[in-house]
Amino acid sequence: MSTPLTLKVNGRSHELAAEPHVPLLQVLRNDLQLNGPKFGCGLGECGACTVLLDGVAARACCTPVAGVGAREVTTLEGLAVDGALHAVQQAFIDTQAAQCGYCLNGMVMGTVALLRRIAQPTEGQARAALSHNLCRCGTHLEILAAVQRAAQLLK
Repeated sequence: MSTPLTLKVNGRSHELAAEPHVPLLQVLRNDLQLNGPKFGCGLGECGACTVLLDGVAARACCTPVAGVGAREVTTLEGLAVDGALHAVQQAFIDTQAAQCGYCLNGMVMGTVALLRRIAQPTEGQARAALSHNLCRCGTHLEILAAVQRAAQLLK
């Protein structure tokens, strides 16, 4: 049975009705038309669905919408401010860190979360932070360069 709930997504409150066990990803994509987070594995393994919950990277495919509560959800679409890309988004463009796009959402959101914790991460810290995001096309070196570029842009 659907229950009414309020989600705060990308700085805006949204009133909607959903089954409590429905994954947050389904609500974001189907109800709110936010397509940054992708459906990949549905098991929280690949990272394609990554969002930020109160600034912490979380897998939206295995987070029940009822478990979000009053926490702030940020999607890829919520990173840009007044039409200007977030520094991490710009860094991924600058370093050409995307090919197929499968991992892009998770890599960007994971990098944003990392840089909020560690302003100037080492390559090892970046590798560790992004190690649970699967990349199929092998842009790992460009992704690591994007992390370092974003750190410089955010100085």
